[in-house]
Amino acid sequence: MISAHGSIETAVEATKKGAFDFIPKPPDLNRLLLTVRNALDKKQLVTETKVLKKKLSKKFDMVGESPAIAKVKETIEKVAPTDARVLITGPNGTGKELVAHWIHQKSNRQAEPFVAVNCAAIPSELIESELFGHEKGAFTSAHKQRNGKFEQAQGGTLFLDEIGDMSLSAQSKVLRALQENLINRVGSDRDIKVDVRVLAATNKDLKKEIEGGRFREDLYHRLSVILVQVPSLKERKEDIPLLVDKFLEDIAQESGDAKKGITSEALLKLQEFPWTGNIRELRNVVERLVILGEPIISLEDIKKIC
Repeated sequence: MISAHGSIETAVEATKKGAFDFIPKPPDLNRLLLTVRNALDKKQLVTETKVLKKKLSKKFDMVGESPAIAKVKETIEKVAPTDARVLITGPNGTGKELVAHWIHQKSNRQAEPFVAVNCAAIPSELIESELFGHEKGAFTSAHKQRNGKFEQAQGGTLFLDEIGDMSLSAQSKVLRALQENLINRVGSDRDIKVDVRVLAATNKDLKKEIEGGRFREDLYHRLSVILVQVPSLKERKEDIPLLVDKFLEDIAQESGDAKKGITSEALLKLQEFPWTGNIRELRNVVERLVILGEPIISLEDIKKIC
C-alpha cells in the first residue's frame, strides 16, 4: 500500500488486512523495488513449502487395504487428535516410524516440529545429552550450550525409536520429563518446562525386558497409554501389489526415469516370499528389480535377480 496520509496506525491496519508493506508518498523507488522483490520471494517460498510438505506427506503415506493395516489406520484416526502417548511395537522394517509420522500429521501439533531419535544408534554415555541438551563445559567436548531433542520438539512431537535400547539412567530422566513436563540439561540444575507429545517404538518385548531388569516398568506404563502393533509383511501379503506399485513410482520419480511395469505372475511370486526384513526388504528387492530387470518386470526377472 502507498499513501500520502501515512501513520503508524494506518500502516499496522494495512498489514493486518493483508498488505505486504506500507510505503509513504513520495515513494522511494529503491525501497519500492526491494519491497516487490521481497514479496515475490515470499510468495515463491510459500509455494515451495507447500510442494515440499505435499512430497513429505506422500513419502510417509501408509499403503495397504488389508484387515491388519486397516486396524492400525483406525487406531491412528482415533488417537491422533489427542495428546495421548503411544507405544508402537512390531518387527524391524514394518514401518513403525511411518505410523509415528501419521499420528503427528493427523494431530493438532502437525504444524510444529516432528523430532525423531534413534535410541539404539546413540552411545549410552551420550543419550542424555542428545535428549536433554547440555551446558557449556558440562563435559570435555561441550564447547557451547546445546538444546536437546526435547527442547527442539517444543510444541510438537518427539519420537523415541528403539526405546528398548535406552540406558536405565536415561530412562529415569525420560520418566521425570513425562511425569512433570520438566527437563534439565546435562551440567545444569535449572528446570526447563517442555510441552512435547512423546511417541515411542520398539521391536523388543518390553515386558520381558522389565522382567530382566533392563527396562523400567513405570516408564513402560507411562509410554503405553495406547499400544499400536504394526503387522509384519507376512500378515498382510495382500498389500504387496499396492506396495510394489508405490515403490515403482517412488523409484521412478527419484531417478527421473519412466515407471517400470510388473506382470501379475511376478507379483504372485513376490507374495510367496517370507519377507523376514518386511517392507524394508521388499523396497530393496523392488529397487534391485528396477535396476537389473526389463522395462516390464517378469517372473523370469524375479527368478534370476531375487
